Amino acid sequence: MRALVSGLLMSVLAALPAASQDFTTLKGHGGPIMGVQVDPATGRVISGSFDNSVGLWQGRDPRWLEGHDAAVNTVLFLAPDRAASGGDDFNVILWDLDAGTSSRLTGHQGKVAGLSVSPDGALLASASWDGSIGLWPLVAPDGAPRFLRGHGSGVNAVTFASDGARLFSASADGTIRVWDVASGADRVLTDQGFGVNRLVLGPNDAWLAYGAVDGVTRVIDPVSGEQLYDFSLERRPVLAMAHHAATSQMAVGDGHGYIMMIDTDAWRITRDFRAMQRGPVWALDFSADGASILAGGLDDVVYSWPVALLDAFDPAGSSQRQSFLRDPETMPNGERQFMRKCSICHALTPPPSRKAGPTLHDLFGRKAGAIADYPYSDILATSDIIWSDDTIDALFDMGPDHYIPGSRMPMQVIRAETDRQDLIAFLRTATAPDTAPDKEN
Repeated sequence: MRALVSGLLMSVLAALPAASQDFTTLKGHGGPIMGVQVDPATGRVISGSFDNSVGLWQGRDPRWLEGHDAAVNTVLFLAPDRAASGGDDFNVILWDLDAGTSSRLTGHQGKVAGLSVSPDGALLASASWDGSIGLWPLVAPDGAPRFLRGHGSGVNAVTFASDGARLFSASADGTIRVWDVASGADRVLTDQGFGVNRLVLGPNDAWLAYGAVDGVTRVIDPVSGEQLYDFSLERRPVLAMAHHAATSQMAVGDGHGYIMMIDTDAWRITRDFRAMQRGPVWALDFSADGASILAGGLDDVVYSWPVALLDAFDPAGSSQRQSFLRDPETMPNGERQFMRKCSICHALTPPPSRKAGPTLHDLFGRKAGAIADYPYSDILATSDIIWSDDTIDALFDMGPDHYIPGSRMPMQVIRAETDRQDLIAFLRTATAPDTAPDKEN
């Protein structure tokens, strides 16, 4: 039997193009991967991360696009030389990839979770947790944006119909709406009770698939809303979806770290692959030829697997887990507090760091806002705070939003005084110049 399986595997390998047989990684981000897309014309990859950065990858070499002040949730190629990104800073940024310039689109009052471009490239739609959809002119970029409102909660995803005249949106309120782009009129296409996280529209608008927090992937008629198919493997929620029309493949990523592959001709599940050792799948896209699937999650790495050989691979991240995913029971309390509250944003090593926050290396006695080339908020850049036992204790006792109002530091409170003191003791040792770790945490 082993010889038969080996022979079959070699036959499959021989039939595949060489590039599609490789498991590859794109490394360099300093935080979890929230969005990824492949440009079908050039094969370049764009990624968005919790580290506030957008990565542009030619092969495995990154170029960093900096401009967001918070996590980047979604990325989108508008053309081979143009891209857009949306983030937790409520902003959409347009990137000229060749010139290296950018422009910021403002107006949302909540995080931007999804983007879609009209088929003619004239209009960009953004989905925001403020409950609105932004419509941004791209041909006349100085034109005023419009905001469509009607959802009762945050909007997670948008996608244009093939004619560009209609726009579909999905919300945490459990509805999918279809909008007339010109008039802004809308109707509820379906209201199924569970928050909807992702949308995929089939070729020629033949079907609309969506993933919800109950873990079910449903396929409906995009005109009537009638349900056509549903797929569930008892995992929740659905967090990422991608479709490759030429090969009729749809990928669905969930909160348990699995990728479910669906044949959209036969409408059946073809593979179910545990992609991540720990944590969810937040980002998915296919390579230009559909032979590989790219994914991102809690690791600071974009992974790419050959679709035909998915079952031959172990979950990603099993050999080198991120520090913030370590078993907390194996750590002293001070280190445990650091891993839970700080490590996803802050390194302990000397600068530079690709994490979302400044490095904590040589922290004690340092003036707040003093790391060179880090884009601090104005309030921190002009602060007179000196980091010490007392100021760190106050920071986590009150929370950054009260101790430093107006800073971009996420809300973190450590209620127990003993936990705060253990954290401070750990930081005193771990951030000292002569004892800091050799590798980033």
